[in-house]
Amino acid sequence: MTKIECILRPGKLENVKEAINQFGIHGMTVTQVIGCGLQKGRTEVYRGTEYSINLLPKIKMEMVVPDKDVEAIVKLVIENARTGEVGDGKIFTYKIDNAVRIRTGETGEIAI
Repeated sequence: MTKIECILRPGKLENVKEAINQFGIHGMTVTQVIGCGLQKGRTEVYRGTEYSINLLPKIKMEMVVPDKDVEAIVKLVIENARTGEVGDGKIFTYKIDNAVRIRTGETGEIAI
């Protein structure tokens, strides 16, 4: 099993979620986050004073999937999240040793 963690533009969430659901993955966690990277933020003027906003809103999507599906899902995320501009996000993958479904006690891939 592998955990896929994606940091995305908020406007791309629905496209990515729909593509992943059509692939057959329905379990995911989505969190609103703020952060900075190469995009480095922006400046805004409020009441004549310039402010630097260097933490921008992003979406973090996390899912645990069978190892055989990782490459296809990463490709789907890239295809549906890419704009070609700085700030499109990142994808991280982590190996998962085990998963347990609390309700039934099932373990391993059947628990995801």
